[in-house]
Amino acid sequence: MAATDLDTLTLGWIGAGRMGYPMADRLALAGCDVAVWNRTRSKAEPLAAHGATVVGELTELADRDIVFSMVATEDDLRHVLFGDNGVMSGEAAPKIHVDCSSISADVSAEIRALLAERGTRYIAAPVSGNGKCVKAGKLSVVSSGPEDIFQQVRPYLEVIGGHGVTYVGEGELSRIVKICHNVFLGVATQSLSELTVLAQKSGVPRHAFLDFMNKSVMGSVFSRYKTPGWVNLDFSVTFTPELMRKDMDLGLALGRKHEVPMNTAACARDIMQASMGHGNRVDVDFSIVLDYVAKSSGLTLEPENVAVASGLEAD
Repeated sequence: MAATDLDTLTLGWIGAGRMGYPMADRLALAGCDVAVWNRTRSKAEPLAAHGATVVGELTELADRDIVFSMVATEDDLRHVLFGDNGVMSGEAAPKIHVDCSSISADVSAEIRALLAERGTRYIAAPVSGNGKCVKAGKLSVVSSGPEDIFQQVRPYLEVIGGHGVTYVGEGELSRIVKICHNVFLGVATQSLSELTVLAQKSGVPRHAFLDFMNKSVMGSVFSRYKTPGWVNLDFSVTFTPELMRKDMDLGLALGRKHEVPMNTAACARDIMQASMGHGNRVDVDFSIVLDYVAKSSGLTLEPENVAVASGLEAD
């Protein structure tokens, strides 16, 4: 399917939160025929200005060719699909469902089986990044499921992601990849927090230390886009500590299932829990663990008021 053919299939979109809204917006701006549902309708209504249709009932998405979902939890996904007045609650059913949420492989397999009973094919397509990454076209998508169905939805995933789409095979393999990714994210954040605090207590300004790290082989898209917040102490939420803890717990459970020791991940998870116990729980970004590490080290952080690029600026 060529990029110019993006309007040949009708799309449904579930979830217009911090991630779902900009993802749906990219599809609308690309000229796709997309209908959007969100629990709080007013949060989705601005998408209409870019060509999306905002609907009031999930059942209005049931006759769409492809329905995408981006929700917070497994229970949310079950509800929007199979709950009272969910997408699958009537006689109609979409041809394909693509879920971009972060859920366990077991629940994903359960949903795949339930959808198959209705003749709906399923692609698991969790993503890596945050809302700012989506807007900058630097989101990454990992997908699994029937390869022929993946090829049908790939052009839309490429619009959503921009940064890259990876197909890893059948079934729920993409869920495994995403869980491993987010455990690594938690571990990397904890390690970088400790080293940033160590450098600062040794006399190195945060902005100088992080600038070097970002320019070194250890730098990444993640470390660069977190740097402005860490330098100037802006912990505006992109991914909450509770959601990070959930994903790390999924990873640790997977490690137990396969008897893989995950000592570093377990330690990082417990430090995240300790940070949450000090009030860093909701309405704040999980990277506030930097402040917890600093306070545990007897250091009170202050904004450095230095302009720092995030790496997500328009090319």
